[in-house]
Amino acid sequence: MSRLHLRQHAPDHEHRVIRVTPESAGWEYVGFDLYKLDAGETARGETGDREVCLVFISGKAAVTAGDEDFGSVGARMSPFEGKPWSVYVPAGASWTLTAETPCEIAACSSPGAAGSCPPRVVGPDSHDVMTRGKGNNIRYVTDIINETDPADSLLVVEVITPAGNASSYPPHKHDRDAFPEETQLEEVYYHRLNPGQGFGFQRIYTDDRSLDVSMTIEDGDVTLVPRGYHPCAALHGYDLYYLNVMAGPKRIWRFYNDPQHEWMLKA
Repeated sequence: MSRLHLRQHAPDHEHRVIRVTPESAGWEYVGFDLYKLDAGETARGETGDREVCLVFISGKAAVTAGDEDFGSVGARMSPFEGKPWSVYVPAGASWTLTAETPCEIAACSSPGAAGSCPPRVVGPDSHDVMTRGKGNNIRYVTDIINETDPADSLLVVEVITPAGNASSYPPHKHDRDAFPEETQLEEVYYHRLNPGQGFGFQRIYTDDRSLDVSMTIEDGDVTLVPRGYHPCAALHGYDLYYLNVMAGPKRIWRFYNDPQHEWMLKA
């Protein structure tokens, strides 16, 4: 398996089944932890010099962040059942989750400055669902933290790609600090499939093919995009959900399409 393709392991003593740090990924900004909790179990963390967005993939939990007690957060029992609940936790703060139902929660992180933004709940009505693409290139996009929301470096979004459609397509990249044409952003994809026995595909490649990896993605897999174009595809019969976490020198998402495939946008 490619170093850019991670699969879940048995829960550690903190209930984590995936852990990505800048050090383990070999980059500078993005971190990603995935927690799986049974009802009554607790996970907690200290943000240190990083900001964190706790995304409720599924389930409900009682949440405290910094000095705030947010009570019960969450509603959907599957990422395919509605829009997300999330909690933003700034740098220099602690957080605690106590599961009220079985929970799957992603802790998305990037560098932050203590005190720059207060803790907050990001509810399902915070952003509209956007439809992108046409034909067999349809996907439904919901921002969780976009570049206009209060944060230091973090961008978080989730996408549902219906069965039989491509996504992150035409292939695009964001690996050059060349604003306004393109911004440099590392990216994590967390994939889910519905039904869960399904699979899809993702390719990560550069113009010179010094990086060119194709991966079969299954339910619960994580893929890392340090650079290059990174399209993915949902096969017939299986909807694809993914959570994207991005960060880089500028908290702005500007991408560059692969010129060989940009023609389809004008067709």
